[in-house]
Amino acid sequence: MTHQPDPFAHAEQRAQEWLAAVAHGLGTEDRRYAFRVLRTWLHLVRDRLTVDSAAHFGAQLPELLRGVYYEGWTPSRVPVRYGNAWFTDHFALEAGIAPADVPAAAGAVSAGLGALCSPGQLEHVLALMPADLRGELEGVAAAPADRPRVAKERARIDELEHRLQAITEAVSALAHGLERLPDSEPTTDDTAKAAQEAHRILLEHGAITR
Repeated sequence: MTHQPDPFAHAEQRAQEWLAAVAHGLGTEDRRYAFRVLRTWLHLVRDRLTVDSAAHFGAQLPELLRGVYYEGWTPSRVPVRYGNAWFTDHFALEAGIAPADVPAAAGAVSAGLGALCSPGQLEHVLALMPADLRGELEGVAAAPADRPRVAKERARIDELEHRLQAITEAVSALAHGLERLPDSEPTTDDTAKAAQEAHRILLEHGAITR
């Protein structure tokens, strides 16, 4: 019988090479630990990106790691508008490390992936992040004295982004409700339903009050 090569061997080898690079950056030989940190980085960064940006970055990954990257992804819920503090807490929890160790761990993964991806690809991903979060992903922890100011500013920006998203959804609901063929006109009932849906969205997101 002719020996048949393992069809998954190359994919596994590529994933192992990427994992080894991340483990080297983390200064560990524990592949399980390195995988846990890498998986956490991939999921948190993925969820902060738009669908298009997430898919574009995912295409850079080896096949097996691409499966890990998309595990549990819900495109309809992204981008998740989280800030530096939320990122630190969740990274520490998922990776099983202390919050104080998150910048170094995240920075090691970023450095490893940056060397493996196409030139400029990771820089493009990081450029889409808020400044404080990008700093942490690059291994720079916010100074203790700056954390309250950064957190307050991030909260204000997050609120503005949240309201902008609500307004965008409301406008989309209005436009969808008024869509008709070129030779037809929207009815009063259609207009009222579209306006009610837009109002509901704005109320739900806190963009307006009753």
